[in-house]
Amino acid sequence: MISNSEILLMADVVSREKGLEKEVIFQAIEAALATATRKRHSEDIEARVAIHRDTGKYDTYRQWEIIDDDAEIEFPDRQLTLSKARELKAEVEIGGFIEEALEPVEFGRIAAQAAKQVIHQKVREAERHQVFEEYQPRVGEMLSGTVKRTDRGDTVIDVGGVEAALPRSRMIPREALRPGDRIRAILEEVRLESRGPQLVLDRICPELLIKLFELEVPEAGEGIINILAAARDPGIRAKIAVRSNDRKIDPVGACVGIRGARVQSVSNEIAGERVDIIPWSDDSPTFVINALAPAMVESIILDEDTRSMDVVVQESQLSQAIGRGGQNVRLASELTGWDLNIMTDTDAAEKAEKEAGEVRDKLMTALGVDNDIAEILAQEGFTSLEEVAFVPRQELLEIEEFDEALVDELRSRASDSLLTQAIAQEEANSPAEDLLTMDGMDDETAHLLASKGVRTMEELAEYAADELTDLTGIETERAGTLIMTARAPWFEEE
Repeated sequence: MISNSEILLMADVVSREKGLEKEVIFQAIEAALATATRKRHSEDIEARVAIHRDTGKYDTYRQWEIIDDDAEIEFPDRQLTLSKARELKAEVEIGGFIEEALEPVEFGRIAAQAAKQVIHQKVREAERHQVFEEYQPRVGEMLSGTVKRTDRGDTVIDVGGVEAALPRSRMIPREALRPGDRIRAILEEVRLESRGPQLVLDRICPELLIKLFELEVPEAGEGIINILAAARDPGIRAKIAVRSNDRKIDPVGACVGIRGARVQSVSNEIAGERVDIIPWSDDSPTFVINALAPAMVESIILDEDTRSMDVVVQESQLSQAIGRGGQNVRLASELTGWDLNIMTDTDAAEKAEKEAGEVRDKLMTALGVDNDIAEILAQEGFTSLEEVAFVPRQELLEIEEFDEALVDELRSRASDSLLTQAIAQEEANSPAEDLLTMDGMDDETAHLLASKGVRTMEELAEYAADELTDLTGIETERAGTLIMTARAPWFEEE
């Protein structure tokens, strides 16, 4: 039998050895003693043990849970109804307990073994909690570790005594990792699983490239140089965009290092991936030109609305600008955030001519003018009816071939055409008569439906209630009622 002083000693020793608070150990011993108490009784009782933290002495109690009078008693040996419990103790509530002192069991070999198992479980739980608390705030950081083994295609990495998983899908293609290899990776996430927290690493994300340069280039680590963007084709080629906050420091040269030492060190860490270092520019066309280097760019046509650029290069530069398998332009597009369309000057001229023809044809149709007038408008940069109708009158008068009468007529026709289009658009968005007069329909709802493309009862009848709710925001119950009303003619036909 273990004495009271030995219980105190056990709590102290295990606490220091396992790095747990003494309270955790005391709770484990209490749980073990409670289990031993329950096993000693033939009835299915519930027990509680309370250890005095200063003396090691412990008290044992039998417990009854208080349940509602109307509830069914599932465990007669450890449950009491509220009315029965209040006969024994007035101040009790549902969910509480009534206790009765029991003779303490001896803390012998069996109880000690049970306590040991509970303590081990508490240690595991504490270690898992500690791992989660330590690494969850570090998601996005770069970690260093040692390859331990391969497990079902994934690679297990030891990071500071904790095992982390590097999934096959987050490994650099064709990279051969062997046990004992030292690697760096980004902590992508910390998953809470039944076996404990699972650290998931990533070696193909652009963030790894940025972190490696910040580690290898002191100026980047200190913030003198900013690495503002990165794009990767993992294991093959990458691009980073850099900017210096000190005019005296060349950001590209600093990242390359003497005889390429710094960039080579980063490349070695990521399986020999070739890294292009690009000067950042706030001017988007300049940034794109830098990103496509070493290919020489002739001109750029920018479209802010679609965030795209037509990049014109000479025929001899086309393959270099695009890169093998489109790699160069794809990485440049990812780096700059623009959709890049590489073309030769011949392609650009054909595209411009085609677009000019489309503008000319549109103006001819909308304004009711001949090809010559539409051609002049297009050449002068007028591409829409709004421009013809609303630009200052003087701009049209400055066109050599136009006189005042023609300008006024063009402006009038443009205004009339815009008005006609607006009326047609409004009619297209107006509800049909059958929808407006349908039972249960109001004017506001009908126009809401029409604005979403539901103009007739037949179109409404084709929807499911949840689809209509997602489309319009109408409550599901009302949407269902409206739909069934719209479907009524179907059943009348049958």
